[in-house]
Amino acid sequence: RAVRATVRGYRAAATTRALQLRGPMDAMQAEAAALGVPDLGAATADQLRALAASLDDADGLAGLRAEFVFPPAPAPSPPGSALYLCGNSLGLQPRALRAGVEAHLDKWGEQAVEGHFTDPTPWLTVDNTVRESMAAVVGALPHEVAVMNSLTVNLHLMMAAFYRPTAARHKIVIEADAFPSDAHAVASQVEHCGFSPAASVVKLSPREGEATLRDEDVVEYLEREGAEVALVLLGGLQYLTGQLFDMPAITAAARACGARVGWDLAHAVGNVPLRLHEWGPDFAVWCCYKYLNAGPGTIGGCFVHESSAAVPRLSGWWGHRVEDRFVMAHDFVPEPGAYGFRLSNPPPLLVACVRASLDLFERAGGMAPLRAKSLRLTGLLEALLLARLPDLVEVTSPRDPHRRGCQLSLRLLGGADVERAAAGLKARGVVCDTRKPDVMRVAPAPLYNSFADVCSFVLILGEVLQD
Repeated sequence: RAVRATVRGYRAAATTRALQLRGPMDAMQAEAAALGVPDLGAATADQLRALAASLDDADGLAGLRAEFVFPPAPAPSPPGSALYLCGNSLGLQPRALRAGVEAHLDKWGEQAVEGHFTDPTPWLTVDNTVRESMAAVVGALPHEVAVMNSLTVNLHLMMAAFYRPTAARHKIVIEADAFPSDAHAVASQVEHCGFSPAASVVKLSPREGEATLRDEDVVEYLEREGAEVALVLLGGLQYLTGQLFDMPAITAAARACGARVGWDLAHAVGNVPLRLHEWGPDFAVWCCYKYLNAGPGTIGGCFVHESSAAVPRLSGWWGHRVEDRFVMAHDFVPEPGAYGFRLSNPPPLLVACVRASLDLFERAGGMAPLRAKSLRLTGLLEALLLARLPDLVEVTSPRDPHRRGCQLSLRLLGGADVERAAAGLKARGVVCDTRKPDVMRVAPAPLYNSFADVCSFVLILGEVLQD
């Protein structure tokens, strides 16, 4: 009954959202008309550039762009900064990051081991400097969050704690197009527990002819088969399509059927508002190098709901309670909350990278204003693509803006080769990415991308495809 109620609630919400399907796109078209550009498809390049300049002049977050380092445009494009739309893969470097890292390098050189204990920011507790800020980004209580390890390491730690299969309940539910690292981690955990991935890993696919997996199909699967499901583990925002799953509805459905639930938030954190404590998953994991802009391969993040933290886990010294950690006893007593899942001491250089980025999120006023700008940026991108390139580009991301983040995934029409198109964009100074066999991902990030970036991209893509 609980699952059926969840399905009914989902359908009611979906109906309401369907009535607002084109909201941000239509709003941007109306705003363009008010600024003198009534027809985006017929507008000249100069008119679009003037429109973008007006939108950027009115953007209260535009000043944050100067806080990032833009790479030079890739050769053989003309000199200048790249038109960077690849934050879905790697975010740009905050300018303040270098000074934060160098401060710890200087401290190491001057104090060596004593740096663990001396102000400012003793290394013993350096991860405390980002805990509350990170909790705000993911909608958690501070003690539910830890910055540690990397995403897949954290995923294994969480599955070791929360995937406890039995003969009757042993299945893990993932999406068919899950990121490969998630698929590898899930299969290896199933095998490690003595089960067969072929029998125990359920990969849910979109319906025939559709690009994205419907939220209600996940919920309805759990209604039918939930008694066999031990863990639901989906990407909160799907890396290939840009789809934002209905995390509260799916979490509630998993809980209702007795399964544990976790989320891979690599593409969601720093991209869309999250309320993990309220939604109630057992755990979530994420990286900090995409929309969190903390550098390639940097430290990851982990959430453990306060109601789920009292479970057996793989333990390490730094997860032991701080009060008597240096007594060096062998009886493990975990720190409360997510800190009890840490293994080793935090790396100050990487924590400094995270701190530099989170400072900018706080300057922006948190996720709400960033999401508001993101909806407008991506709404303009969608409106321009549909108005100017309708026979050349198909948007495969959800059209409902509330079911996606800033990324639009594109499929090129008319036999155009996506790799050749990407090469043509690169030759004109554009940085975005592709995923085989035929997807181009374009992600205007609200912290540093502008409306001018969006207009320039569509103009350049049109040139490339017509060539």
